[in-house]
Amino acid sequence: MLNTEFKYYLENQADLVSKYNGKFLVIVGKNVVIISDTNEQAYTEAVKKHSPGTFLIQRCSPGEGAYSQTFHSRVTFA
Repeated sequence: MLNTEFKYYLENQADLVSKYNGKFLVIVGKNVVIISDTNEQAYTEAVKKHSPGTFLIQRCSPGEGAYSQTFHSRVTFA
């Protein structure tokens, strides 16, 4: 789900960052439809026109850190 939207963000990240660095983007298909200062505001505006699950909210910032996270655990396997 939302592969098209995420691929669009990745392919256009540099250009989007130059315009919207630090903002939250709502992406539908290959279009940025909402630009917001907060994740909550982006979601609130997006659900007025789009069903949940049909849009991607992406924080616009440079580098992989904008779209990836690393989780560490103390769990070990024997």
